[in-house]
Amino acid sequence: MSENLPPLPASVAPVFETVRARNPHEPEFQQAVHEVLDSIAPVIEANPAFADAGILERLVEPERQIMFRVPWVDDAGRLQVNRGYRVQFSSVLGPYKGGLRFHPSVNLSIIKFLGFEQIFKNALTGQGIGGAKGGSDFDPHGKSDAEVMRFCQSFMAELWRHLGEHTDVPAGDIGVGAREIGFLFGQYRKITNRHESGMFTGKGVQWGGAEVRTEATGYGAVFFAQEMLAVSGKDMSGLRVGVSGSGNVAIYAIEKAYQLGALPVTASDSSGYVVDDAGIDLALLRDIKEVQRGRIAEYAAARSSARFVEGERPWSVPVDLAVPSATQNEIDADDAAALIAGGVKLVVEGANMPTLPGAVAAFQDAGVLFAPGKAANAGGVATSALEMSQNAARQRWSFTDSEDKLRGIMRDVHDAAFDAAERYGRPGDYVVGANAAGFERVAHAMVAQGVI
Repeated sequence: MSENLPPLPASVAPVFETVRARNPHEPEFQQAVHEVLDSIAPVIEANPAFADAGILERLVEPERQIMFRVPWVDDAGRLQVNRGYRVQFSSVLGPYKGGLRFHPSVNLSIIKFLGFEQIFKNALTGQGIGGAKGGSDFDPHGKSDAEVMRFCQSFMAELWRHLGEHTDVPAGDIGVGAREIGFLFGQYRKITNRHESGMFTGKGVQWGGAEVRTEATGYGAVFFAQEMLAVSGKDMSGLRVGVSGSGNVAIYAIEKAYQLGALPVTASDSSGYVVDDAGIDLALLRDIKEVQRGRIAEYAAARSSARFVEGERPWSVPVDLAVPSATQNEIDADDAAALIAGGVKLVVEGANMPTLPGAVAAFQDAGVLFAPGKAANAGGVATSALEMSQNAARQRWSFTDSEDKLRGIMRDVHDAAFDAAERYGRPGDYVVGANAAGFERVAHAMVAQGVI
């Protein structure tokens, strides 16, 4: 991947060359670093103190990387072994914060790219949280509850020593939902003999979780799109929306888009996508994916207005707003060309880094508004921070109060990115704006706290 990345400005290029030399087999991490460095070169050039303090050299190297084996026994009595990871990138603004991902694709490169992105995303929220990420190549799909419990208990038996409400606060991600979080938190509580509600977010509402946390990433991405449109006096009414994925982020992006007057028409999984010109039937999609744990083709089989396209991504479907919400690198240059030809006006990343660099450039060259994930999908981690606040104060906020706070945070994230893009001579460039605004907050704190 890195061989295909364009040259960087001289002010940041040496840092990237060091990253490439030290992490030669980590393409996703290299891609994430390259994108940030390219965006923040003007910040470095305008603030020589950041270069003198070695801010970039320190930021691209995690404060701590933890990798461990996770042995567990399946229902047939066979021993299985997976790898576990936690990469703690930066704690300068607060305790490490970032999700755990359980998926066969997980490796060190993916966890590092996600953790690196989390630094700037978390800084943008203004919630006083650092950046981290973790997970395992374990696949919970098709496993029994007992197998998932045994895996989670083994995973936490190693990781617990690196966590704590003032140290590192994980949350869920792909493959880690309420079931997994319950098992993980239970094991942490058993081992430590402490009920630290604030050391894990995404918990069940009945035992310390926050209202809107489940919905937050999907809702937040749509709120961000709403703010982008508002700059030019527009809103979501009547927009045709293309969404990829069919998990937590996709489902709640679809729900909020409907509530704001738009028409979501696609959803997908690894087998292909469905397009429903009558609008995605959210109740049916939820039943198939969350209850039956089925495949997206079953949606088309049950809905006469829908059709299933096997083995493809939904980006050839004409839409006004695209919300990629599946996984990293799901929109390439050909997909971008198809979306542009279909009349797309905004692309708002619901997933982490779902758009390849060439596709981002194509959108920007075509005048399509583009919102990077570290800004647009910050709603999840922002609401996690709100959950931490509620746990610390022994409070519970209503759904309405929590959603209002989320909406306000996403407005602030948008405004911070928009204003930073203006200040650095790139008006309307949310990639530059989000990276610059997040980086500034982290860099000032690093200078203040010394060389650590």
